[in-house]
Amino acid sequence: MTVSPTAILKNPIHCLAFGFGSGLAPKAPGTFGTLMAIPLYLLLAQSSLLVYAAIVFAAFIIGIFLCGKTADDLGVHDHPGIVWDEFVGFWITMFAAPAGFLWLLAGFALFRLFDIWKPWPIKILDNKIETGFGIMIDDVLAGIYALAILQIVARVI
Repeated sequence: MTVSPTAILKNPIHCLAFGFGSGLAPKAPGTFGTLMAIPLYLLLAQSSLLVYAAIVFAAFIIGIFLCGKTADDLGVHDHPGIVWDEFVGFWITMFAAPAGFLWLLAGFALFRLFDIWKPWPIKILDNKIETGFGIMIDDVLAGIYALAILQIVARVI
């Protein structure tokens, strides 16, 4: 489905679901959405872990609505341009991550790997649940998988 960039950016719900327009990228919108999540992560990383977790949880809950409403309005379940789920998944990946560019790069790469690969049970959930929750949950799980690997590596190094 063709999406009008102007219509997306004018509607606050769609604008957020499309990651402030990053989901309008013609190729790899999920990657561009994750890239757009980085500046917000850098702000979040200044928070305590409790505040960080609360904000990410709130973003997840809000994302269920944003992504579901946008998918319904577009008539396409999990339109590739809906990238709010990538924001939340990346922020989960980076929870309590060590500071530094290499850790940011590692978190980005791990999240994108799990988001694209969709290992069990991510692919099953992605295919079975067709709501805003369904759009969000596969990226949440990809973020949890990436978080686990990133934290293991951080403790070993």
